Parts: sequence; structure tokens; C-alpha cells
Amino acid sequence: MPTNLDSALPVWDLTDLYTGPEDPKIAQDFASGEGHIKELAKLQGSFLSARGNPERLGLLIDQAASLYEKAMDDMGGALAYATLASTIDRENPQIAKLQSDLGAQASMISSDSLYLSLELNKLDDWEIEQALKAVDKAQKWRPWLRRIRASRPHELSAELERLMLERAPAVGQWTRLFDETLTRLRAKVGKEQLTLNEALTRLSSPQPAVRKAAAGGLTEALKENAPVLALALNTLAFEKQVEDRWRKYEAPAASRHLANEVDKDAVDAMADAVAESYTALSHRYYKLKARILGKKQLDFWDRNAPLTQEVQKKYGWDESKKIVLDSFRQMGIEFADRAQVFFDRPWIDAAPRPGKSSGAYAHPVTANRHPYVMLNFTGDRREVLTLAHELGHAVHQTLCQPLGSILADTPLTLAETASIFAEGLVFEHLVADASAEDKKALLAGKIEDCLNSVIRQIAFHRFEERFHATRLDGEVSVPQINAIWLEVMGESLGPAIKLNDGYEYWWAYVSHFVHAPFYVYAYAFGDLLVSALMEKRRQDPQGFTPLYKTLLSGGGTKAYTEALAPFGMNPRDKAFWKMGCARLEGLIDGFEALL
Repeated sequence: MPTNLDSALPVWDLTDLYTGPEDPKIAQDFASGEGHIKELAKLQGSFLSARGNPERLGLLIDQAASLYEKAMDDMGGALAYATLASTIDRENPQIAKLQSDLGAQASMISSDSLYLSLELNKLDDWEIEQALKAVDKAQKWRPWLRRIRASRPHELSAELERLMLERAPAVGQWTRLFDETLTRLRAKVGKEQLTLNEALTRLSSPQPAVRKAAAGGLTEALKENAPVLALALNTLAFEKQVEDRWRKYEAPAASRHLANEVDKDAVDAMADAVAESYTALSHRYYKLKARILGKKQLDFWDRNAPLTQEVQKKYGWDESKKIVLDSFRQMGIEFADRAQVFFDRPWIDAAPRPGKSSGAYAHPVTANRHPYVMLNFTGDRREVLTLAHELGHAVHQTLCQPLGSILADTPLTLAETASIFAEGLVFEHLVADASAEDKKALLAGKIEDCLNSVIRQIAFHRFEERFHATRLDGEVSVPQINAIWLEVMGESLGPAIKLNDGYEYWWAYVSHFVHAPFYVYAYAFGDLLVSALMEKRRQDPQGFTPLYKTLLSGGGTKAYTEALAPFGMNPRDKAFWKMGCARLEGLIDGFEALL
């Protein structure tokens, strides 16, 4: 933890939700949610019987969506509480049990609403359109219906849909096993036993020996736990494979594309554009970095090393808060004010501690409650950017709240836009008055962050593609997984990075592979999209802000092509993604010019 903190790091007070895991209000809220679902269940058959009566059908659509949203709000708070509480206390069996039990209950309760999408999808498009035109208040639910109708080719029978839903909590226990294994994992470094987060943090140490020791300890810990982590990954991949086959998805990533409301062609165009830029971006930059550090080749644990062995600046919490708020203010006072509330209230948990999950996130909870932000603040520059990233999510989530929980839900590809844009604002703020030497360090940090969110995430995406393709032929052994990992990471990192013995096990700590298969490309999508948005802002700062606020406030009401149309962007075009890669190449040009 940083030594120059000027304020104690904040921790959550979750009593805005519940007083604790035994709070009777958790059961009460679930009972209320169940009541709304039972009311919704009474409408079964009504939608088909209302055919030929557009006004009746429109009223039914509004009634059903409203009941479903109320149930989401009632049960969503309890489910969010269990998730938040487990994040900061992974080793608490009471909270683990609560999270597991609530997930199972929610699945059982929700099964009574399964008929809804099945019945709506038996209606023709023109019947839905007539119903929406006949009842004004039903128009609100057009985006919700668009999402439901998109799944028509992949729906199963009512009985099979219920089976899938009710068995989901049991399947989810494999994710829990993966998470708890990583939480208990300890990297032996000298006389110390480091958590995963502590070991990863040391890879940014200015001291080569510290980085090497942390990497060695973490490698041994990952190797030891690889069989269990690989079993979880294999089992969940097989579960997905079976479901995809029944739902007639043409490829393992197809269901993610559908959830993100993006075209396969757009994602493939982006991935290809990034892969074609490996040489000009990651290969070139790491070669420059190796030269700066006086090496022909960097060991993998030096990838995120600072450029000098001098102790890097540590940012205090108050200083970081000011930097973020000042940066947000550049977009208008409303953006800063919305972020300020999170500092004023106990809605941020920043203090690293045993039992707390590594990483960072912003949880929206439900639209009738406030979001929560989690990170592990160490005072490094990257943690300042992480704070901005998660607060970008949080501000986005508060802007969406008036839409309600159903429509506020934003596809990942657009959800990452707000967070990465917030990082960009902070970077601009930091670099504006920096000296030449500081600017070099800031540029290096920014370039490395971009490489991590674009090059690295597309490499992760390609790892998932190859792993899932291999899984079709049977269980993928640890050595096979290791080989796939080394192949894709070698392609992306290039010859200037040495993949030392043991690196083959480093796939094992990437929890996204288990939590949300094919999630990772959304980071690259968002980063490259933000590059284009930042250029639009540079061209017209005054005109940009209202368009940007409209984009964020729209939540999930528009598909990504429609949402980006006012900016004149077409993500289906490979040239669009090449523009984002060219912007990153420009940063590398600027960095090299300072050497």
C-alpha cells in the first residue's frame, strides 16, 4: 500500500442495501420479487389470445415489462449485496452460502417468467408493431422487445428453457471454485506469502529482482493450482458447448455477440485489424523498451516495468481524487458532480486487504439504487487511471438510471466506452503540464495501458477461440492449454519479449475466461472506439459534450450502430478500427521522439 496516503482509503458501507447477510429484509425483498413474477405468470397465454387486438396486446406488453422490472429491482438488490459482500470477504462461508442460495432461489423464481419471451416471439413483427403504435406507453419497451426478438432463432422449448435456468446455479459453482481457488492462492516470495493481487502489483516494481521474485512465486502457485483451474475452465466450456449446440449458435462467441448486439463481422474486422497491427504496435514498443532497459530481450515479468529503477511517484488518495474530478470537469460540471457523490458517500471500496478479490469493477446494482465502485488502490499511476475507469462506469450507470433497470442495461461494447474515455481524460490532464522526462514516463504508461486493453485483450480473445475450438474434440489438458497460451501470446508480444519457463501457466489467473467467455474483446472495442471519440472531441469540444451525454444516457435503448451514428462512425468497417490503431501508433511515435 502507498506510504504517502493523506486520507484513509475508503471501504464500503453496504447498509444502504442490507445490514448484513442475516437481514430479514433480504427474504422480504425476494418474496416481493416472487410476488411480481407470480402476477406476471398469470398473463401466460394472454399475448397469443390478444392477437387481432393491438390495443389489448400493447397494454399486456406494458404490464408484463413493468412487472418484470419490479421483480428485477426487488431481487436485484439482494443479489448485488451478496456479490459485493463476497468480493470483500471471499473467505467468509456465510456470505458464500448466501450468494449461492440466492442465485438458486432467483433461478427458481424466474423460471415462472420463462414463457414470456417464448410467447412474444411467436408473434409476427407486424403484430408487435401495431400493438406499440396502439398504446403510447408501450412504446417505451421497444428496445426490450428488440433484444427479446433477437434471440428467436436460439430459443428452446419452455421445458428446456426452465431446465437451463434451474440448473444454472449448479453450473455456476464451477465459477465459484475458480474464484475461491485464486483467492486462496499464495505466491511464496522469500519469507512472504503474497496474494494474487499483491504478486501482480510487484510486477510493476522498479527493482528487477522484485519483479523476478514475484513472477517466480506466482508461476509456482499457478502451476500448483492449474489442474483445478483447468478443470473448471474445461467443464464450463463443455457446458457452454452443449447449450450452444441446442440453441444452434454457429460459433462459441456467437451468444456473446448477440448479448452485445454487435455483428460477428464487426468483431472479426476489429480483431483482424489489431492482429495486423501487432508488428507496428506491441512488437515495436517492446523492442524500444528493451533498448531503454539495456536488454536485447525483456523477460515477461519486465513487460510492465517502469523505465527507470528510480522509485516511481505514489499518488495519495486525496490527490488522485482531485485529478479525477478535475479531469471529469473538462466534460462539464455534471460529470464531476456525479463522480463527487461517490467520494462523499461510502460507495467506493479502495483498500487492499486479505480475503478481498483482486481487480476492480463498478456494480450498477439496480436503477432504483446507487452503484458501488471496487478497486485495490496502491498509489501507482495505473491505480489513478483505474479509479477514473471505474468512476466512468459509475457516472454512466447513474446517467442511465432514469431509464429503469431493463433499459439501463448497456451492451458491453458501449459500456466500456465511458470507462475508457474517463481514463483518456485523466491521461490528458496528467500529461498537460508534465516535464519532458515525466511526459516520457506518462506516454510509456499510456501506451502500455493501450497495449494491455487492445493487443492483450485481442490475444485473450484469440486464446478463447482456439481453446473452445480444441475443446470440441474433448477435454483440453493443461499442457495443451499452455501451448495455446504460448502461441497466441507469442504472436501478440513479439520477439522482444521472452516467454520464460513457467509463463505457460499464466492463463490460469484470467478470470474472464470463466466468468464471461468472450467478454474480453469488449475492452479492445471500447478502447479503439474511444480513440475515435477523443478525435471527435478534439475537433469540436463544445459540440461533443451533449452528443456524448446522449450516448451514455441512452443505456441499452439503441444498438451500437444507431448510437454511434450521430458521431459519423461505422464500426463495421475495418478501416475504422485501423484508425484507432493508428492513433496508438502515433503515441509510440511521440514516445520514440523523446528518447
